[in-house]
Amino acid sequence: MNFQEKFNAFSTIVRKETVRILRIWIQTLIPPGITISLYFLIFGKLVGSQIGDVGGHTYIQFIVPGLVMMSVILNAYNNVVSSFFGAKFGKNIEELLVSPTPAYLIVLGYSIGGVIRGVLVGFIVTLVSLFFTELKLYDAGIVIVTVALSALMFSMGGFLNALYAKKFDDVTIIPTFILTPLTYLGGVFYSIKMLPDAWQIVSKFNPILYMVNAFRYGFLGVSDIDPLEAIGLLVVGTILLYSLSVFLLSRGYGTRT
Repeated sequence: MNFQEKFNAFSTIVRKETVRILRIWIQTLIPPGITISLYFLIFGKLVGSQIGDVGGHTYIQFIVPGLVMMSVILNAYNNVVSSFFGAKFGKNIEELLVSPTPAYLIVLGYSIGGVIRGVLVGFIVTLVSLFFTELKLYDAGIVIVTVALSALMFSMGGFLNALYAKKFDDVTIIPTFILTPLTYLGGVFYSIKMLPDAWQIVSKFNPILYMVNAFRYGFLGVSDIDPLEAIGLLVVGTILLYSLSVFLLSRGYGTRT
C-alpha cells in the first residue's frame, strides 16, 4: 500500500469509530456525566465539606482532576474493547484482516477511536464539574499531554483485552476486577501523603496514580508524583502496549479460529 492508501484505510477506521460513538451518544457520552455528577454531589459537596482543604485546595477541587482522568481512562478502554470484540464476534473484522491494511494501522485506528471517546467524556465531565466548583488551569501543556497519552495507553490496553477475549464475559473481567480497583486506589479521592509510609510505597506501583497526579498537577499545581516522571511512564507504557498489540495482531492471535 502507498501512503495515500494507508491514510485512507486509517482514516476510515477512525471515522467508523467516531460515527459509532456519536450515533449511540446516549450510551457512550451521557452516562459518565451523570455518574460523575453523583460523585461530585456525594463526595465533593457532602463528604468534602467535612474533610476540609487538601493540598491548599477544597476537597472537591482536589478530586475533580482525578474524576476527570478516571472517566477518560475507563471510557477509552471500554470503547476499544467493546468495539473490536464486537467486530470479532460479528465476523466483521475478517474483512479488515484480509485487506492489505497493516496491523499497526488497525491498532492505531481503533486506539484513536478510544482516545476520541475518552477526551469527549473528559470534556463533558469537566464542564459538569464547573457547576460544583471553580476550576483553574495551572499548566495546559501537562493537561493535554497527560490526557492524550493516558487515553491512548488504555485504548491499547482495551485492544489487547479484546484480542484475547473469546466471550462477552472476558470483556468485563479486566475492567471490573483490575482496572476499576486500580483507579479507585490511584489517588483519585486522596493524597497518598495521607497514607502510612508502607502504603505510600505500595501505591507507587499503581500506574494510574501517576496519571491522576500528573493531570492534577496540570490543573492545581500540586502532585504527589513528579509530573515528568509520570509522563515518562506513560510514554514507555504506550510504546510497549502498542508494540505488543501490533505483534499479536500481525501473528493472528485472537483473530484466527
